[in-house]
Amino acid sequence: MSVHLFGIRHHGPGSARSLRAALEQLRPDALLVEGPADGDPMLPLMLHPDLIPPVALLIYAPERPRLAAYYPFAEFSPEWQALRYGLREGIATRFMDFPQTHRLAMLAEEMDAALLGPEAEAGQGNPPPATPPAGQDVHHDPLRWLAEAAGYSDGERWWEHMVEQRRGDDLGLFAAILEAMTALREAAPPSPDRLEPLREAWMRRAIRQAQKEGCQRIAVVCGAWHTPALASLPPAGQDDALLRKLPRLKVEATWVPWSYGRLTFGSGYGAGIESPGWYHHLWEARGDVAAGWMARVARLLRDEDLDASPAQIIDAVRAADTLAALRERPIPGLPEMNDAAQMVFCFGREGPMNLIRQKLIVSERLGDVPDATPMVPLQQDLQREQRRLRLKPEAEARDLTLDLREPLDLERSRLLHRLALLDIEWGKLDELTGREKGTFREYWKLQWQPELSIDLVEASMWGTTIQDAAAAYASGAADSAPDLPSLTVLLGDVILADLPDAARHLIFCLQDQAALASDTGHLMDALPPLVRILRYSDVRQTGLDMVRGVVDGLAARITVGLSGACAALDDDAASAMAVRLSAVHAAFALLQNAEHMATWQAALVQVADRPGVHGLVAGRCHRLLYERGVFSPDETARRFGLALSPASDPLYAAAWLEGFLRGSGTILLHDEPLWRVLDGWVSSLKSETFNALLPLVRRAFTSLDSNERRALGERVRRRRMPDADMATHSGAVLVDAVRGQAALPVVSHLLGVTPLRDGP
Repeated sequence: MSVHLFGIRHHGPGSARSLRAALEQLRPDALLVEGPADGDPMLPLMLHPDLIPPVALLIYAPERPRLAAYYPFAEFSPEWQALRYGLREGIATRFMDFPQTHRLAMLAEEMDAALLGPEAEAGQGNPPPATPPAGQDVHHDPLRWLAEAAGYSDGERWWEHMVEQRRGDDLGLFAAILEAMTALREAAPPSPDRLEPLREAWMRRAIRQAQKEGCQRIAVVCGAWHTPALASLPPAGQDDALLRKLPRLKVEATWVPWSYGRLTFGSGYGAGIESPGWYHHLWEARGDVAAGWMARVARLLRDEDLDASPAQIIDAVRAADTLAALRERPIPGLPEMNDAAQMVFCFGREGPMNLIRQKLIVSERLGDVPDATPMVPLQQDLQREQRRLRLKPEAEARDLTLDLREPLDLERSRLLHRLALLDIEWGKLDELTGREKGTFREYWKLQWQPELSIDLVEASMWGTTIQDAAAAYASGAADSAPDLPSLTVLLGDVILADLPDAARHLIFCLQDQAALASDTGHLMDALPPLVRILRYSDVRQTGLDMVRGVVDGLAARITVGLSGACAALDDDAASAMAVRLSAVHAAFALLQNAEHMATWQAALVQVADRPGVHGLVAGRCHRLLYERGVFSPDETARRFGLALSPASDPLYAAAWLEGFLRGSGTILLHDEPLWRVLDGWVSSLKSETFNALLPLVRRAFTSLDSNERRALGERVRRRRMPDADMATHSGAVLVDAVRGQAALPVVSHLLGVTPLRDGP
């Protein structure tokens, strides 16, 4: 009865290749692999042809889905290769690490004891380790110590050259790894991780169980750091004492798609690697590694319309081999490949090199799982919808343009909006681009993240299908909505998601809250989203008669209460009211209802004429009325002059000016009377008053577009120029005959017409 320890580095192609060869030679009758013991039910699916790595074993608590742990696997992961080997050969194969039923329970107790909020609960069960304290970094990165002793800059490079780039099947590799790790652990201080002793005790218990079952050749595959702790087994009672009275939490397991981007250190994955795409190439390469890699680089650059010829491939391979020789490396590694590619293909530029890093070195390969994988009904429904609508989840971000006049695109839009309601952010809508290009198009950016699987589990409490879950979630959110604006925004989302039952429920809630609301500001905030729903509903073929009734009621109450809402405002409240005035004015214009617009304009006139209204609000009302033609240019100039007259308070005048100009100053370029009034007001200010008002006047012009400010500055400069300079600047041709006559002989000589004479 023998136990064979195979210390590996997670996600290493060299480790995987050597491990597979060692297992084929050993032919064990039991195979124990580092991984959560409660993931054993998922092992048979590893032989399913549709389970395509990268994938992750997901262990989660159904009652608290945010308590979860991922165990990612790539095709080049040693654990993946070992498990597949054991299952194919019919060997007793199982996970041997500490179960998540205990680990997540401990995490839940810590969170509850510390009274941590939802932000902490959003973290995963295996968060990246924090920066270790001084003297403890060997536990955080044990390979770094070995790398520094061997003259390498970091442990990743050392391990890659010593293990991952190995082309032979050296079975002595694992004995050397065990010896090195034993020396490291003897020199290292005690581990600060309280979970590490529990994990290793559980692994030893799994080895004892295999021995008790009569297995003669037990293969143990685990992280290299743990091998010394498993080399000799202490008394069973010692480990049992550690593992006694552990808390438990019900957990479930499944497989989820993963991506190479999520295998990197940058994603926060504690066992991450720098270059999963490069490791995948090392795993697949059977011939010249450098030639194959440079061919892939060239293919990528050509796909991006960049030059990459066969001659450059040859030069890049030679450069990589030369660099490896100069650096005393057995074969070119990734640093040599990068330096050669940047020199030959990129000509030293960073742009193409960043593309190579993203597309090849890291790669956005996304795995897939079979339909037989245990899933919550909501996740199964999403997969059916993805197939029906031909929306394949991809790890790489891509743009999707939807034409809502097409039935397929309309269905896609509804699905994406329903997912957004459930906070499953597979797609993000570019609303600004959509407004610029028309109301019948939507522009989405899609990117599937593995963590969305947890979001689906969490959202499953609302229903078994995406449509039912989104409708139930929206109805629940409507019942707890804090105010009227929140309800109107939610109704807009529900209309976009095409959830008629939830929309009716929301409209009833809207009517109830609108009847009780007394804050005119809240009513003004609620109106624009409802008007947009009415204006753009036709393209979605949605009946909204009930919404129209709510809009009519809000419009009437806003116009009646506007004058009172604009009285006695401080600076902050006046600024907020000016924004509301513009938004409601735009909403009435969009509504295209003559009766509502007439009553709204009458309310604006009442506010504009009311004494004591804040200057910012009064100026905003005058501008809106001028743009609608209620105030003629002459009347507007008269009111402009009154507001900026010497009799007015300078602070009031500056605020009035800011309200009038907010958003656009083009009116000053084309309306000469207004310009003269403003110019006269600024010119009449005394030095002390001007200095005091300068920040307010600057703020009024800061909101303008940079081109408008430049044009206004040019107009001021032209008015201050002498006549000759102003005429030249404006394009007029003025000739100084005396100065021109003096230059004519030189010009004639330069043109070869007459020789240049000396003297007068």
